[in-house]
Amino acid sequence: MRLLVFDLDGTLIDSRRDLADAANALVVKHGGSPLPIDAIADMVGNGAAMLVRRALAAAGVEDDPRRLLPEFLALYDERLLQTTRLYDGFPEALEMLSGNATLAMLTNKPLGATERILKGLGIAPLFRAVLGGDGPLPRKPDAAGLRHLMAEASAEADRTVMIGDSRVDLATARAAGTRVCLARYGFGFRISDGDLRGDELFADSPADLPRVLGQV
Repeated sequence: MRLLVFDLDGTLIDSRRDLADAANALVVKHGGSPLPIDAIADMVGNGAAMLVRRALAAAGVEDDPRRLLPEFLALYDERLLQTTRLYDGFPEALEMLSGNATLAMLTNKPLGATERILKGLGIAPLFRAVLGGDGPLPRKPDAAGLRHLMAEASAEADRTVMIGDSRVDLATARAAGTRVCLARYGFGFRISDGDLRGDELFADSPADLPRVLGQV
């Protein structure tokens, strides 16, 4: 059985606007000027704490990011599904893939928010396991979470694919020795030829995934 492990933001969902609105609400409340959506999207990928740290720094807000993290999480919780949507081609691609593979999720987003999004978008039942960034295991690009999912599914590295849109996901797959499929359509895709080894898979849209992952 193959194991397909998905990243969330920028791979499965377009959550740029909701994340940006929450970050800007925090920034403005503490005296900063709002940032462009794309600038905040570039800060996503290493967890909420890093997003808050980067947003405050970019907006010139001199405050302790650790102190303001709970406030950001509350602001984001209010906006979680206001504009966030599945990329076009989901959930049809997931339905096709789940017919001959185990699906799991590995994200640096907090688990509670992740589960609410999956449930709200109607795709939670398709994922056998979901790991968030606030559990006992280290966040990506540490490979511990990916290895944990592999062990749970009894999946070997050469039958496991990490599907993501960023260098964080690429580094996670390499650290675990799995295959990787990079979502060129994702807002975190800023991968240059110098980052690549030549054995990566690529998807230009979610509709490409069943065909591309059928190679593994």
